[in-house]
Amino acid sequence: MIRTPVADGVTLGLLAGGRASRLGGRDKAWLERDGQPQVMRLQQAFAPRVARVLVSANAALDRYAAHGLDTVQDRVPDAGPLSGLDALLAATTTPWLLTLPVDLVQADPRLLPMLVWMAGDAGAYAIDDDGVQPLVAVWRVARARPAIDGALAQGDYAVRGLQQALGMQGVRLDGVRFGNLNTPDDLIDAGIADP
Repeated sequence: MIRTPVADGVTLGLLAGGRASRLGGRDKAWLERDGQPQVMRLQQAFAPRVARVLVSANAALDRYAAHGLDTVQDRVPDAGPLSGLDALLAATTTPWLLTLPVDLVQADPRLLPMLVWMAGDAGAYAIDDDGVQPLVAVWRVARARPAIDGALAQGDYAVRGLQQALGMQGVRLDGVRFGNLNTPDDLIDAGIADP
């Protein structure tokens, strides 16, 4: 078990490939809070603590490139978040992958050492005051790759099921609420103009 986060051992994978159907298809990665796009907010907060940042995205790839962000596209279509996770795991060259959904409202960089501390051999996921947050997780790449291949082959697209099969640990973060940007009300609550 690793006990301290080592920057060159972790890749940050931002999950930005969703359809945002509850927001009329608006691209959550480029929603601006205080003049800063969500994807850049997370990248800047976590980049000093990781070896590399990757974004799982299926559209606006030139926009990511213009901001210096490396993207990976889904290799398996229509498998929900597991499609993005699969693409990130395939492109990750570090032993660990930290995944974060691009629509998180609050994400403190201290999250990484907390998850790494509890990761064991398989990884760990966060549990905030709203419950289990399976996409806020640290994955042991060598173990997760074959497991996700098997899940996709069987048509089992549940992230929680994959985490249970891997034996990943839940890390309870008392007093923490990540929040997300799923609905117009969420955008208003987060201070995003023109929802």
